[in-house]
Amino acid sequence: MSLTSLVDDLNPQQREAVIHAGTPLLVVAGAGSGKTRVLTRRIAYLLAERGVAPYEVLAITFTNKAAAEMKERVADLVGERAKSMWVSTFHSACVRMLRQEASRLGYSNSFTIYDSSDSVRLLTVIIRELNLDAKQYVPRAVAGLISAAKNELIGPANYLQQTTNHFEQTVAEIYALYQKRLGSSNAMDFDDLIGKTVELLQRFPEARSRYRSRFRHILVDEYQDTNHAQYVLIRELVGTPEDGFPIAELCVVGDADQSIYAFRGANIRNILQFEEDYPNARTVMLEQNYRSTQNILTAANAVISNNEDRREKNLWSQEGKGESITGYVAESDHDEANFVVGEIRRLRDEGISNPGDTAIFYRTNAQSRTFEETFLRSAIPYKVVGGVRFYERKEVKDLLGYLRVVVNPEDEVSLRRIINTPKRGIGDRAIDVIDLHARAMGISFWQALNDASFAADIPSRSLASINDFVHLIGSLRTLVEAGTKPSVIAQAVLEQSGLLAELAKSVDPQDEGRVENLQELVAVATEYEESEMEDGEEISLSGFLEDVSLVADSDQIPEGEDHGGVVTMMTLHTAKGLEFPTVFLTGMEEGIFPHSRTLGDKNEIQEERRLAYVGLTRARKRLYLSRSEHRSSWGTPTYNPPSRFLAEIPDEVISWNERTRSLAPKLTSTRSFGPPPKATGKRDNTGMVLEVGDRVSHDTFGLGKVIAVNGAGDRAEATIDFGSTGEKRLLLRYAPVEKL
Repeated sequence: MSLTSLVDDLNPQQREAVIHAGTPLLVVAGAGSGKTRVLTRRIAYLLAERGVAPYEVLAITFTNKAAAEMKERVADLVGERAKSMWVSTFHSACVRMLRQEASRLGYSNSFTIYDSSDSVRLLTVIIRELNLDAKQYVPRAVAGLISAAKNELIGPANYLQQTTNHFEQTVAEIYALYQKRLGSSNAMDFDDLIGKTVELLQRFPEARSRYRSRFRHILVDEYQDTNHAQYVLIRELVGTPEDGFPIAELCVVGDADQSIYAFRGANIRNILQFEEDYPNARTVMLEQNYRSTQNILTAANAVISNNEDRREKNLWSQEGKGESITGYVAESDHDEANFVVGEIRRLRDEGISNPGDTAIFYRTNAQSRTFEETFLRSAIPYKVVGGVRFYERKEVKDLLGYLRVVVNPEDEVSLRRIINTPKRGIGDRAIDVIDLHARAMGISFWQALNDASFAADIPSRSLASINDFVHLIGSLRTLVEAGTKPSVIAQAVLEQSGLLAELAKSVDPQDEGRVENLQELVAVATEYEESEMEDGEEISLSGFLEDVSLVADSDQIPEGEDHGGVVTMMTLHTAKGLEFPTVFLTGMEEGIFPHSRTLGDKNEIQEERRLAYVGLTRARKRLYLSRSEHRSSWGTPTYNPPSRFLAEIPDEVISWNERTRSLAPKLTSTRSFGPPPKATGKRDNTGMVLEVGDRVSHDTFGLGKVIAVNGAGDRAEATIDFGSTGEKRLLLRYAPVEKL
C-alpha cells in the first residue's frame, strides 16, 4: 500500500483515530469495527507521515499471535524497518526490560519464569513445610489469592496489614515465604513480570528515564482487559509533565462492553475513567460494524443497553438486515444438542454453511459433553477448544523442566519436578534429608544436592543417584555453555535422562502419543531457531524457554475456517476475538447463562450481559439461540427459566422454531417450577442403616456380609466381605446395595 493511501479506505472515525496527534487518544472500538486495522494503520502513519522512529514505538497486545499479526501488517505497509518496533504482549515487553535491568532488583538476567503450575508446585512445598492442612490451604486457591494481590500491586507486607482473620494471616505468611523462595531460585512468576517492572520504573530513576525517553508513542490494545498493575505500568511509561521528558503519546483501544475478564483481575474502571485519568484526551467512537448483519447487531445493541454506567454506542452495518435470528426451546439438553447437530447437517446439505464455518458456544465447559456425544453419533467432525493444551501435558512439562534446570539450576520447582523423573531412586525421604541440610547450612536446594555427601542420614543408594543426577545436569549445562542449539540440547536431555527410553519401552498405547509430544517439542525448538535466524536474533536455550513461557492460552485457539469442515466448540470466554459465519449460542437459561453464582450481584450480572454481547457479536451471518426446559445436573433434571437476555432481544429480529413458538420466552419467566421431580433409575441409600453381620446384595459384587460400619448420613460407609471378590469399603449413599 502506498503511503498516500494509508487512510483513503478508512471511514471518517477510523481516519480520525489514525491521524490524531498531540494528546492521549481513546478509541472506543465496538465489536467488528476494524480496531486492528486502525491500530496498524496508526503505527504505519506514525512511521511514514509523522517521522517517528520505529524504536520509539511500543505497542502492547494481549496475545503473541496478535502481536505477530500486527507487526507483519505494519511491515507490509512501511517495510522491514517495522521489525525494530516493540510490538508484544505486556509480559514479553516486561521480560525484555527486566532482562536488561534485573541486577537492579537482585536477579541475574537468566532468571526463570514460573508458570501457574510451577507456582502451585512451589506453594505445595511451602504449605507442607509450614505443617499446614492442604485441604484448608489448597495450593491452587492460595496461588489465586497471591495472584490477585500481585495484580493489585500488593506485596506480602501490605497483604499482611490488610488481613482480617487467621486464614488471611496464614496466607500472608505463605505469600512472604513464596516470594522469598522465588528470589532465592532466581525466578519470577507471570505476575512478577509486571509487578517487578513497575517496581523497577518507580524505584530507579535512571531506568525510568531510559524507557520514557525511548518510547515516545505507546499503543495499548484491548485496554478494557487491563488489570491495575498493567494500568500503573502504562502510566509509569507514559510519564507526567514533572518528569523532565515530554509525555509519551498514548493511544488505547478497547470496548467496555466487551470487558469479560474480571475474574482474571481485569478492571473495567481503567477504560471507563480514561478521560478522568487524562483530562485532555480525545475520544473516537468506532460504531460501523464490518462483521455482522443488522439483525444480529440490533439484538446485541438491545441486550447491552440494559447495562448501567456505560458509554452509549450503537453498532450498525451497511450489509442489510440479513436472516432472522433463530430461537429454539428444547425439551432437554439432549434435545438441544440434537437440534444443533441437525441444523448443522441441514446447512451443510443445502450448501448454506459448512461445519468448518460453525461454532457452538456455551457458558461452562461441562456443557460440551452432550454435544460431543451427539456429534460422535452423527459422524460430524468437531473440536473442543479448552482440553489439555500442549504445554500443559505432563511429558512436555517434564522435558521443559529439565531444560529450565539446565539454564538455571537454582530453579527449585523445576528441580523437584525432574529429580526423580523418570524414577532413579531419589525418593521423598532423600529429598527431605536434602531439604534439612539446605536449611541447616543456609544454602539452596541445588547447592545442597551438590553437597549431598555431607548430609546426615542420607541412604547410600540415594546418594549415588543424586550424584549421578548432579553429574547429568552438569554435562547438559556444558552444552549450553558451548552455544549448542536448543533442539540439540532437548534431544540430549531426552536420551541422557531416560525420559525417552521409559516411554519407548512402555506397553501403554498412550505412551506412543507422549513420545510424539516430546518429538513435537523438539520441533518447536527447531522452529524457534529458524525464526530467530530469519530475524537476525541470537539463538539460546533461555530464549527458547522464554518464548514457550510467554505463549498465552488464547494463542492456541483455532479459527473456524482453518478447520476445514470441523465444528468448533468453546466457552464464551474463549470466543472473544473470534468470528464465525454461523454461531449457536446455547444454554440460554437463568442459572446457566447468566451463571447461578452471579444472580444476586448487580456487577456480576452486568459482566454476564457483556459476555452475552460478546457471544452475539461473534456471528457474521447466522445466529441461533437455544435453551432447554430441563437439563441434567448430578444425574437429576433441573428446571430453569429462560435467560433474561432472551427477553431483552426485540421480537422483530428473532424467529422461534415453529414447534416451540408458544414457548418463546418473555421475562414473565419468574414463574416457579417447583422442586425437581425425584430422579428415576438411580438408587439413593441416604438413611440406610447397616450393622455388622447384616447380609446385603450388591448389583456388581453380588452377595456379601457387613464386617464394619462407619459414619452416618451422607458419609455412612460399610466394609463388606463379598467372598471371592474380596472386601470393599463402600459409601452407602451411592452404593447399589440392598439389605437382605
